[in-house]
Amino acid sequence: MQRVRISSHSPVQKLGDSQMSSSPKFKLATATRRLTPPEPPSSMESAQLIPGLPDDVALNCLLRLPVGTHPSCSSVCRSWRQLLGNKERFFSQRKRLGFSSPWLFVLAFDRCTGKIRWQVLDLTLLSWHTIADMPCRDRLSPHGIRCIAVPDEAALLVCGGTVAGMDCPLDTVVRFDLQRDRWTTMSRMLTPRSFFAGGLIGGLVYAAGGSSTNFAELNSAEVLDPGRGEWRPVASMSSSMIAFDSAVLDGKLLMTEGWVWPFVFSPRGQSYDPRADVWEPMAPGLREGWTGASVVVGGHLFVICEHESLRMKFYDRESDSWETVDGSPVPKKIAKPFSVNAGDHKICVVGRDLHAAVGHVRRTDLQAPEEGKERKKASFSVRWQIVDSPETLRGVTPSSALVLYG
Repeated sequence: MQRVRISSHSPVQKLGDSQMSSSPKFKLATATRRLTPPEPPSSMESAQLIPGLPDDVALNCLLRLPVGTHPSCSSVCRSWRQLLGNKERFFSQRKRLGFSSPWLFVLAFDRCTGKIRWQVLDLTLLSWHTIADMPCRDRLSPHGIRCIAVPDEAALLVCGGTVAGMDCPLDTVVRFDLQRDRWTTMSRMLTPRSFFAGGLIGGLVYAAGGSSTNFAELNSAEVLDPGRGEWRPVASMSSSMIAFDSAVLDGKLLMTEGWVWPFVFSPRGQSYDPRADVWEPMAPGLREGWTGASVVVGGHLFVICEHESLRMKFYDRESDSWETVDGSPVPKKIAKPFSVNAGDHKICVVGRDLHAAVGHVRRTDLQAPEEGKERKKASFSVRWQIVDSPETLRGVTPSSALVLYG
């Protein structure tokens, strides 16, 4: 047994004595343990985006993460936060590495808050996220706005519209760049307008007709050169008209006022040719059969028929008639009001609560005609895929929809 010698010059301390905690020896030992630095992580773990993977492979993986998961993934480490915590850096890296995925941008109106906002659906991963609010001074109505995609620049323009609760058309134009993830204000239109026709032709943005103050219809038209940032007037229409829908087909801007109950009078329609700077009457069959929201896919004009059980049809130029697309109608879960757009031979229909249906369009008349026989008329079929929205989007309705790639 080991003997312990105790000095007679100091009293013996009992375990639990209040003076025990004030002993210098105990303080020193505690301080020494607290100051001991933790073991530093290995250089391999601190340098790599994903331990065990080369950085180029790891970066390729991170650039495929759903945007909605970025806030939580940014807390993994500093490198992840630098990439995922900044959407501009994220999309710039995607562009540099050649990523080009479709994103469905939906201008949506929340009935609970009375506000509009942009929701974005990743058409590859089928996940939703939001972008920053538009830099608008006035509170916009969800109706009467014209949204135009600029695909080559992965950008969209939001033009005109009205102030919520007021008969006050707007001339404002704002632009969102997908790669930069930011809004910018552009030159104002020459004429404030809402419910007007608009489209992109040859890199130029056109706006025509619409409604002015006191619900007066307009016949003026104008064009924007995004490079110069200036609007200039073009030929006016033969008659003033509010646009129910518009589309760009064969390099021309088509505009229809749509059918109005009780469907006694045929709707008016006009076509603008920017090469000749002239307006022409729309072909009768095209005008009378345009009974819903339109979209152009592969150089063909398709319409979701609002008065025909949401079936889809397409316009045949040669016969100036409309033909039904083979396949089922738009799924019943897609309730009105809805917005339509397309990308990569897929038609996207977004309805109430932002439930979406993606229609995979296929041409079915591509077989070579038999010798001595005429080629068959064009024909198409569609197969629908439903994309359910999350509970957080209940009570939200679409106002416009656009597809961008980035």
